[in-house]
Amino acid sequence: MDVEAFVSVHQPQWDRLALLTRRQRRLTGAEAEELVVLYQRVGTHLAALRAGGADPVSIGRLSGLIADARGAVTGAQAPVWRDISKYFLVSFPAALYASRRWWITIGLLFYLVAAWTAWRVLAHPEVVSSIATPEEVKQLVNHDFQSYYSDNPAQDFALRVWINNATISAAVLALGILLVPSVFVLWDNAMNLGLSAGLMIANDKGGLFFSLITPHGLLELTAVFIATAAGLRLGWSWIVPGPRTRMQSLAQTGRATVGMAIGLAAVLLVTGLIEAFVTPFLPGPVRVTIGIVVELAFFTYVWTFGRHAYHHGEYGDIDESDREATAPVSA
Repeated sequence: MDVEAFVSVHQPQWDRLALLTRRQRRLTGAEAEELVVLYQRVGTHLAALRAGGADPVSIGRLSGLIADARGAVTGAQAPVWRDISKYFLVSFPAALYASRRWWITIGLLFYLVAAWTAWRVLAHPEVVSSIATPEEVKQLVNHDFQSYYSDNPAQDFALRVWINNATISAAVLALGILLVPSVFVLWDNAMNLGLSAGLMIANDKGGLFFSLITPHGLLELTAVFIATAAGLRLGWSWIVPGPRTRMQSLAQTGRATVGMAIGLAAVLLVTGLIEAFVTPFLPGPVRVTIGIVVELAFFTYVWTFGRHAYHHGEYGDIDESDREATAPVSA
């Protein structure tokens, strides 16, 4: 396709669409119909330019025109609260359910690595001596581990925990497209958890360890597993695209992955609040019960809303009307 000739022929229609879009509130009935026809036609033009290898600047300008025209054609946007409710009741749980095999498998492997590390510490005390001195171990198990949850004001601690967990989740999500780095980040966290568990259990502080970790840790780690799974799925979609092209597979999975970030931030906010306001102040059995109930509530949320949305064709992608315009084009 001769891109320059194509642009020259269709430029008047694009200019007309831009004019009608700017005058959307003052259109006659005939002009409104013309706007709809041009919007559909220019969408096909955009797909043809992409297929013809047009320069990114031209494609970007036409994409912007299509986006503006879409707003004029569809009229008033849905209220913000409706978008938010749709996200948390449909899009986000659907994305979680669609990737459930990934993050559940990652979670099981994580806990296996943590358990193996804890066993190594318990079965081979010499491993500990290569990591820390007896004084450092004593300081950790008798003071540092527990005081971590109460040394700072609750509101400051909650914010710090949220930022830290969100940073870790963002890292494994972003690095997932490269596959290996994300696995290393998760491996390192599993080893650290297992090391702490082994040291606490070896010093008869296992009950304290689990009563402090369980309230926030179950849901917090689940969020990290989901972020890791989302990132790895993104990388895998490029390697094994299935029936789609690599770019289509990467775009679809990428949109769902980015969309999950907001929901994960909300989940991690909940875990931060539990860690700051529940763990330091409530008795062990109560806070452990809260942690288990919150984790079960999350799984119920995924399997109730997510499964329903997934089986109705949702998988966490944005609405079809908001995606890039495409149309079958013969080169």
